[in-house]
Amino acid sequence: MKKAIVAAVLAGGLVACTSVETAVVSGNEVAATGGEPIAVIQGTALGLTAIFHVIDLVQSDLDTVVNRLLVSEAKAMGGNKVQLLDAATTPRHGIFALTGTIIAFPLSTATGVAVK
Repeated sequence: MKKAIVAAVLAGGLVACTSVETAVVSGNEVAATGGEPIAVIQGTALGLTAIFHVIDLVQSDLDTVVNRLLVSEAKAMGGNKVQLLDAATTPRHGIFALTGTIIAFPLSTATGVAVK
């Protein structure tokens, strides 16, 4: 029984942890370039890396949060494109690789406005 619980915890730890939060907005109250704003979208992805960020066990980068989370959610809500407001990720190269040690949890976030 203990082996099954440990296996379940390890398998669950290797599943990507992503979150998408949305807020529907009115075009009269929020300004956006490139069209009429319909929603504000925030995407977050928590990854898992090993050995100074060399091995990606669970991917978390800007491509993941911008393309897979923000753009896909905007299209699902009826938007044509996203006005990107903010994007950030945990640095993994150079001196920042030392923060990775054996196991690390890089975080990537992006915020944008879905427009029609």
